[in-house]
Amino acid sequence: MSMAEPLTVETEAETVRSGFRAAMRRLASSVAVVTCRRDGEWAGMAATSVTSLSMDPPSILVCVNRAAGIRSAVTQGSPFTVNLLDRDHAPVSIAFGGGKPVAERFGVGRWIEGEDGVPWLEDGVASIDCIVDAEIEYGTHSIIIGRVRGARICGEATPLIYLDGHYQ
Repeated sequence: MSMAEPLTVETEAETVRSGFRAAMRRLASSVAVVTCRRDGEWAGMAATSVTSLSMDPPSILVCVNRAAGIRSAVTQGSPFTVNLLDRDHAPVSIAFGGGKPVAERFGVGRWIEGEDGVPWLEDGVASIDCIVDAEIEYGTHSIIIGRVRGARICGEATPLIYLDGHYQ
């Protein structure tokens, strides 16, 4: 008597999640590193869920997983910077995406401390200085609305793009 293979049944919710994940991998996104200060130390994470919100007032949306270490530091009224990466910054993205321990991430790239102590990437495509103006909790993430306080532009715009699990 042979044992039959166990039957795997995918639920409708799992099918939707799987299809959604595959579809979103096809959405090309520029890569950013969101930086702040946490307990007096620099903190940061790689992000592709960043977009402009409004020009009046100038504002930006950043989606942060609530399980991310940086989340506890990005709270109402706190400063943060969105650093847009150049195509040569794939090592920076990898480090801040979990490829390096937290204590070693700022060893990759050239980082400068801003007036409020938040680091910004010296040769990034752009660095956008913000202050948290609002927070919305949804699912596993927090949607952070940042009021823009200033921006720095550096060189040509040759952004690092992430598509289907690869850098472009």
